[in-house]
Amino acid sequence: MDGKKALGVIAVVIGGLIVLNFLGIHLGSIIGFLFPFILIGLGFIGWKNNSKLIGGVLMAVGGLIVLGKLSGLIMFAAAVGLIVWGVSLFKRSKRQTF
Repeated sequence: MDGKKALGVIAVVIGGLIVLNFLGIHLGSIIGFLFPFILIGLGFIGWKNNSKLIGGVLMAVGGLIVLGKLSGLIMFAAAVGLIVWGVSLFKRSKRQTF
């Protein structure tokens, strides 16, 4: 895809989002969630096309945004892990009393 076609696709997508917004269909949260993955994908494509600096920067920024968006889920998993570890410590200490 050459530059003019890519610019045309971008213009159509942005125009479509604006029209959907006028119709009351808001896709901002979905786009906000997909944006970091788009950055990671573009960074990967840049990395494969020997533009390692730009690709690495895009992947790093996308990864940091994903970490920020998934921080609640990460903290929940950490809390469950701490609970499981604590319960296993209780069970282990009961078995090793002499």
